[in-house]
Amino acid sequence: MKVLAADGVSPKGIEILRDAGFEVVVKDKLPADELLATIGDFDALIVRSASKVTKEVIEKADKLKIIGRAGVGVDNIDVPAATEHGIVVINSPGGNTIAATEHTMGMMLAMSRFIPIANETTQKGEWNRKKYVGVELRGKTLGVVGLGRIGAGVAKRAQSFEMNVIGYDPYVTEERAQKMGVELVDLDGIIARSDFITVHMPLTAETRNMFNKDNICKMKKGVRLINCARGGIINEQDLADAVKSGQVAGAAIDVYTSEPIPENHPLIGVPGIVLTPHLGASTVEAQIGVSIDVAEGIKAALNDEPVMTAVNMAPVSQQVMKVIKPYFDLAERLGCMASALADGPVRTVEAEYTGGITDVSTKLLTTAVLKGMLNPILETNVNYVNAPSLAKERGITVREVKNKETANFANLISVKVMTDKKTVTLEGALFGDEGRIVSIDGYRVDVDPHKRILICPHINRPGVIGKVGSIMGEANINISGMQVGKTEQEGTNIMVLIVDNDIPDTVIDKVTAIDGIFGAKLINFDLL
Repeated sequence: MKVLAADGVSPKGIEILRDAGFEVVVKDKLPADELLATIGDFDALIVRSASKVTKEVIEKADKLKIIGRAGVGVDNIDVPAATEHGIVVINSPGGNTIAATEHTMGMMLAMSRFIPIANETTQKGEWNRKKYVGVELRGKTLGVVGLGRIGAGVAKRAQSFEMNVIGYDPYVTEERAQKMGVELVDLDGIIARSDFITVHMPLTAETRNMFNKDNICKMKKGVRLINCARGGIINEQDLADAVKSGQVAGAAIDVYTSEPIPENHPLIGVPGIVLTPHLGASTVEAQIGVSIDVAEGIKAALNDEPVMTAVNMAPVSQQVMKVIKPYFDLAERLGCMASALADGPVRTVEAEYTGGITDVSTKLLTTAVLKGMLNPILETNVNYVNAPSLAKERGITVREVKNKETANFANLISVKVMTDKKTVTLEGALFGDEGRIVSIDGYRVDVDPHKRILICPHINRPGVIGKVGSIMGEANINISGMQVGKTEQEGTNIMVLIVDNDIPDTVIDKVTAIDGIFGAKLINFDLL
């Protein structure tokens, strides 16, 4: 598989991907037309902030399975278009957290103490001590807009400067804010009370121009603004005008609506405004960190494994992933087997989790069941991003059930698939790290779900198993394993044959025709 790495990704990540056996093409400062022309050759794409992964690019990306953003923000990627095409989009939410946090604090200090202009004039031989009298951070109120990793990190460091920290984030609870030592307020509270305001939100329709002339005029006279998040959250022209008028005493800006900024940009040359060229993540440690994070995510996705940092699927913490990861393969194969045994279009899928696994979120395991169920029957590439939406398109109702109590296994996954004609129920469990099918429609079995298997429910009487074996032998089909499972229904068993070859329909018809055989179904797990 081929990976295209654009925008100057750290060699550490490239090394991880090459060691994993992938061909990596490195193209720094890739022009938009070249990206559009070549993207169809690649299975994965890594970008930073420069390359724009538009809907047009995604529509040309016939082979693309994953887009990795070596950083936090993904506003240069058309995530809805990627999701529609079943492409995973990942970022590195933690790789540059410290770098961005420290840069924010540095910008706040540089602005409040006139460090950049003081350095510049001193280098020219001037000595302007009285001209550049700054303000202290101690005792000031800092309004933090967005209390994610970076916003929380800034709040923590600001508290060490003895600042009073208030915060606005519609997705943070009072309890979480209290743990951070932050007073949670609404946006009007931030505007009215803050001496410094720093933004740490993504750029969305709701946050674009969040701060503009209409609310900047309501801020304290002499307020100072910092934006090291995304360009466009603070209206640049309105900010420049407010600094010139004295309403805003200073600003420190690292991100812009268009990068690099043109010579006539409104913020250039305004006294009191500190500008840096998008340096928030520009530390040696951060560049290595985000590169490694994204490389590991791409390696997992190209190996058809779920990715913790995917932005277009439910996020999974490292702690939860550690618990559920051993079950992904088993859940997918249960779905594949249930699909093969179902008779007619599936109406309902129910995934039940029993035992200790119920202590964590199992939503992604249910997605794995859907992935396994749909992959063999759809031409579309089914993955952890599009499996739920593909099931919804087909009118399939998906239910998830949890039951702490378990009888025979520490943890058990049960998959029930319902059609208009029948219900198929399968159970699977782990033996060590190995997944096994332990029940088929109530028949107790022990099946390795990594082979071709033939399932034959039958009457429990002499000769039935022998006849099936004879038909397989005559067709030159080797049986490498066989077992018979019993149910509570007296006189009925289920025969499971592990075979080394595909079985033609004509041979399956012969098996089905045997007196005492209720049916024969071949399941080929190689389709996954």
